[in-house]
Amino acid sequence: MVMFKVAVGLMSVGALFAAAPAIAHGMEIGNDLERCSTDAKGPAVLVDVRGFAASTGKVRVQSYPATKAAWLAKGEWLGRIDVPVKASNGAMRFCMPVPQPGKYGIAVRHDRDGNGKTDISRDGGGFSNNPSISIFNLGKPGVEKAAFYAGPGVTKITINLKYM
Repeated sequence: MVMFKVAVGLMSVGALFAAAPAIAHGMEIGNDLERCSTDAKGPAVLVDVRGFAASTGKVRVQSYPATKAAWLAKGEWLGRIDVPVKASNGAMRFCMPVPQPGKYGIAVRHDRDGNGKTDISRDGGGFSNNPSISIFNLGKPGVEKAAFYAGPGVTKITINLKYM
């Protein structure tokens, strides 16, 4: 049952990222860690992503407003970082700027072979606050479970990837 829950969640995360347009509400950005340095003014979110199963493929990190209407909705993401995986000790760090202090949610997908398609037996995913995923929510946690407050400076969060 646990494997089924993870599989359903990964399918949903994959469908979410496959459906997102190149530019909609959001902006594709590079992973500039200087924006989250100790001298940075923010607002930004320093995202530690842990648990990479391999140092291959691509990782996508997307931020969303923490509203029911926007959370995980097609074309509603604010920022997107899409880079090759270069995990050290199974972890990578990302700096995601946000427009202003407020409530946000972040979704991450690890496409292990970098083909742009979700393979539920290989790819991984996760969300801010690390909520559990199940068949009851079709693998998409509600915004209330993933939402966090980003302050005026740099806010630090950790996302643990889940794989089948």
